[in-house]
Amino acid sequence: MTQSVARGVVTSFDEAVGLGTICDEAGALVDFHCIAIANGTRTIAPSTPVTFRRSHRFGRDEAIDITS
Repeated sequence: MTQSVARGVVTSFDEAVGLGTICDEAGALVDFHCIAIANGTRTIAPSTPVTFRRSHRFGRDEAIDITS
C-alpha cells in the first residue's frame, strides 16, 4: 500500500550499505534503501529536505520515490 506524498529531512545515510533514515513532518522515522532515491544517484546527504511516499513492506513502513 502506497500513501500520498510526505515531506521530511534525511537524518542519516550510510553509503557503504545504501541505507538511510528520513524524519517526516510528524517526527516519525522512516527507513529507506538507496534504490528508492528517484533521481538515480543512489546517494543523498543528511539534512537534505525530501519528499517521498510510504510503502508498507515486510511488516514495516519504508520510504520510496524519494526526491530532493
